Amino acid sequence: MSHEQDLEKPEKSMARYIFELVEIVLVAFALSWLIRTFVIEARIIPTGSMLPTIQLQDRVIVDKFFFKNFGELQPGDIIVFHPPASAHSSDDFIKRLIAMPGDKVEIKNHDTYVNGQKLIEPYLNEHPKEDFGPIVVPENSLFVMGDNRNNSADSREWGFLPAQNVTGRTLFRYWPLNHFGPLAR
Repeated sequence: MSHEQDLEKPEKSMARYIFELVEIVLVAFALSWLIRTFVIEARIIPTGSMLPTIQLQDRVIVDKFFFKNFGELQPGDIIVFHPPASAHSSDDFIKRLIAMPGDKVEIKNHDTYVNGQKLIEPYLNEHPKEDFGPIVVPENSLFVMGDNRNNSADSREWGFLPAQNVTGRTLFRYWPLNHFGPLAR
């Protein structure tokens, strides 16, 4: 083997190493994007509409796949969704699912009723100040409210949420660590 052949080997192995490194990084980014877009996503809470259940800047994990394919949304779930056009926002919202299609919703005497049954809502600091409804949730729609009932832009203000706008259901809070765990239902 000549001296020139010995010098070419390290160059080839360095080029191969760089190629493999770029390949690994690209695959990692692609997998990360796919997982975040379609399976599970971390979210930072930007507003106080879910106080006291979720604090400003809390971080939650959102299921974007399993609830659509292996389960159903249930009243009490905290969901992430694209707001309807009437909400005049392009940012995703996070609210509590209160009522499903066909349910009758009413707020009277500071309490929320669904189909005539008073909701037990221990997660609220303050009950709604104003009466609302009664209204019936139309087909393919949902009724959502923030837990901070008197400081939340929600279905009472901008109307029903089209069910297809739901992008995920919260699984748990992971930050801050002293509040790690599932969210109140």
